[in-house]
Amino acid sequence: MITRDLGRSNVARTTWRPPGITSPSQWRLLLRHLFRHRSIRFTAEGKRFILFTVAVGVAAVNTGNNLFYLLLAMMLSLIVMSGLLSEFCLRKLELYRHAPAFLYAGETGTLTITITNRKSRLPSFSLRLYDMVAGSEIDRDLHLAHLPPQASRLLSCRLSLPRRGLYRIEGMLLATPFPFGLFVKRAFVPCETTITVLPQPLPLPRTLLPETVGAGGQARLLKKGLGLDLYNLRVYQPGDDSRRIHWMSTARTSQLMVRETEAETQETASVHLSVITPAQARDRFEQAVTLAASVVAHLHEQGYRVRLVTGETAVQAESDDEDLRRLLAPLATCLPQEPPDDGSTPPTAIAAPDSDDGDLMIAILPWSTPDLQRQYERATHLIDLGSPESGALPHGCDQRVPA
Repeated sequence: MITRDLGRSNVARTTWRPPGITSPSQWRLLLRHLFRHRSIRFTAEGKRFILFTVAVGVAAVNTGNNLFYLLLAMMLSLIVMSGLLSEFCLRKLELYRHAPAFLYAGETGTLTITITNRKSRLPSFSLRLYDMVAGSEIDRDLHLAHLPPQASRLLSCRLSLPRRGLYRIEGMLLATPFPFGLFVKRAFVPCETTITVLPQPLPLPRTLLPETVGAGGQARLLKKGLGLDLYNLRVYQPGDDSRRIHWMSTARTSQLMVRETEAETQETASVHLSVITPAQARDRFEQAVTLAASVVAHLHEQGYRVRLVTGETAVQAESDDEDLRRLLAPLATCLPQEPPDDGSTPPTAIAAPDSDDGDLMIAILPWSTPDLQRQYERATHLIDLGSPESGALPHGCDQRVPA
């Protein structure tokens, strides 16, 4: 770009800049935007190649031999080409991760990743994928040798998480050593996923809650009412709904017969988990969480409509076939709370029992005080993990830690 100053005879030359960029600071912002998710790591071969390039450059300067200069130019061009080609491999790649919303601790799930090359003509080579969790790279052995343009590939891997809680995957890291293996260029792709890791329910011994075995499944009252199951057949009376006529019995007895259905009322139960636990009894709190998950799963299997209360958080089953994983979700994130020095119960650490607790109320205490026991005096079952009289516990919850 050449401009002329009409008041002077000389020619003033100005530096060309792309449209919209008028200062060096904007250049820096542009470069930072382009390479904010890029990084380069040397391979062992790349380190040796760089050292050999430096040696050739020193020899060329000292000797002035044109052959050394040609060799140096070729080696530098290989470095530039390696950076450009690897950049083209990582550009315009779209990633989509499908992960289970809930996963039990210790259970193996499937993680599925779809990668799509949006470039119109250029393929991508030698791609390796890593998960970024808490700033660290997790290698799940996902790699792709060739991805043609405008093509998609589906990759899957096994995922097993040992502890309950929220497992956050911040994004994915794409890496490629293409084309010469001198450097590994990596690109970070934001793709956040959160998996709720639930405590693994354990089988309950029959001696712990003996009256609940089969009780929930027999929760239908033997009286007529609105329902689906047949309660009785009787002779038609004036005013009966004609849609309730039982035509097979009518044909057999030669008189109008109507059917009466059995009233459906499902037994309800509530499980209260106290979160008040001192620091020296945190292992016992984890045992209490596992026990609470086991009790909820047991009651849900027996046909109860379950309400789970952890501290001040409560979740209620909305239907008979309520998803057990939704009921156990508060147990994945509940945290212990330190008791006050005076031994009283913090107001934010417990939800007082009320009429929503149903026919059966089970309270689980990882750590107890007289004040805390009074809060649960209405409980039909009080399981104190610090007391030897708490009864038989499932394997994995029977290790008591002294307070």
